Amino acid sequence: MARFDHGTFRHYTSLMARPILLAVDDDISVLEAVVQDLRRQYGATYRVMRAASGPAALDTLAQLKSRDEPVALLISDQRMPGMSGVEMLERARTIYPDARRVLLTAYADTEAAIRAINSARINYYLNKPWDPPEEKLYPVLNDLLDDWKAGFQPPFEGLRVLGHRWSLNDHRLRDFLSRNHVPYRWIDVAAGSEGPKLLEDRALDPQKLPVVIFADGTFLVDPDLETLAVRVGLRVQAAQDFYDIVVVGAGPAGLAAAVYGASEGLRTVVIEPEAPGGQAGSSSRIENYLGFPSGVTGADLGRRAYAQASRFGAEFVTQRATGMRIDGQYRFLKLADGREVSSHCVLLAPGVQYRKLEIPGAERLTGRGIYYGAALVEALACQNEEVFMVGGANSAGQGALYFAKYATKVTMLVRGAGLSATMSKYLIDEIARTSNIVVEASTQVVEAIGDEHLTSLRLSGPSGEVEVPASSLFVFIGAAPVTAWLPQCILRDEKGFILAGPDLRNGGKLPDLWSDKREPFLLETSVPGVFVAGDVRSGSIKRVASAVGEGSIAVQFMHQYLAGF
Repeated sequence: MARFDHGTFRHYTSLMARPILLAVDDDISVLEAVVQDLRRQYGATYRVMRAASGPAALDTLAQLKSRDEPVALLISDQRMPGMSGVEMLERARTIYPDARRVLLTAYADTEAAIRAINSARINYYLNKPWDPPEEKLYPVLNDLLDDWKAGFQPPFEGLRVLGHRWSLNDHRLRDFLSRNHVPYRWIDVAAGSEGPKLLEDRALDPQKLPVVIFADGTFLVDPDLETLAVRVGLRVQAAQDFYDIVVVGAGPAGLAAAVYGASEGLRTVVIEPEAPGGQAGSSSRIENYLGFPSGVTGADLGRRAYAQASRFGAEFVTQRATGMRIDGQYRFLKLADGREVSSHCVLLAPGVQYRKLEIPGAERLTGRGIYYGAALVEALACQNEEVFMVGGANSAGQGALYFAKYATKVTMLVRGAGLSATMSKYLIDEIARTSNIVVEASTQVVEAIGDEHLTSLRLSGPSGEVEVPASSLFVFIGAAPVTAWLPQCILRDEKGFILAGPDLRNGGKLPDLWSDKREPFLLETSVPGVFVAGDVRSGSIKRVASAVGEGSIAVQFMHQYLAGF
């Protein structure tokens, strides 16, 4: 199931019981102040309830759960007799695991609150008093409630996808919808009678899947992603022919450039063929990104940045860039539909793709048991199964921790002697604490076996070769740049990563191509006015924070370039 968008959320709350915000405090005056502040800001969309103690709050939650009523937020004081706020929130997590949890603390309890981020998985703590709430309370709760809404799954009456698990087209379609936060319900036609009945009612061929059925009863059979994008309301054509900045790619670097460019008054359009967030958008949890002490999913980070850039006026177009040409001071981007958009400046941030497994059976079984990246959309299908992961970097560690919530066992296959050389320590420690994750060092996959779908893997390890049963393999084995579509005048290194700034001079090729008298800016490519940021840049640090930094810095260089006109 994909995440629930905000427009659908408002429609849901207008028809059904409103989600609940529960405030807990033994001090009646403080409790009343919390309730009043909550009702003033959120009363139109949420139902605000109260409890005067931890046990009373847990009783209330148990009653709400028995009636299947949604709870969005718990906000509790720390110092309460009999049961502390941390203890209450920790126990409440077993009843409503997805509700956002906020702890109210006195300044003296700050250290305990920080520890509770890990022990009780609270999402945020606030020091009392929180006046004015417009500055100290509402911004925090707005973010938490936005996160909750993005993952909320109400009774569903919308788009349905009919397919089967071992289909590459079905996987791509579901991944596209999920990453664009389009709510849908997936129906496996091989499991139960609902799928075949829906196909029969519409006289559809069960061999031609996937089928997308819309709320109005219309349907599409195995649609291409652009056609589907149009039907679900995504923009696929640019509103203008000319922009100040064209950003290629909506990963962290491109999104940062969109935020800074649009916020500074530059006409900005972002060209992205899949979904905001890029490769980072498939990360199940990023825990070392500044400002998110309890971590953030890549999808949520992309969603927040997309909303932020859109608010400033940046335009997003769901298209693939297929070429670029230079005409004087203008740069033209050719799109997959044959149209072009032009600008004075271009930021290349198309990101990278996971490298493919070069083993027998891998290409044939891609999308039918073999997936590249976390492929979070497949998690529910892996319940009660053993999952295999190839790779030892942070992305593989994040994926292993996520799938460990669903699979009975996650086996990480690592070519090196261990994880310490390639993975952050916080992930290594978390993996060590997770009982159903096993790390097999000095081990490689040498063959993927199966007819209709993956059934087993041949592994080569310290004890020789062995064949093991397997239905799902997720691959994280390094990255290849998405740069083959660029013209030859954009210089790249031997691996295809784009050269910029001082690296152009070091390559010894700049004098033959560079038309300006000045030296290239730090993130400027071999073509003036064309910049690069993020993982696709030669020599870049493959981290979300560095990509965001480069995207924002590139906008400042663009200002300097435009000032020269």
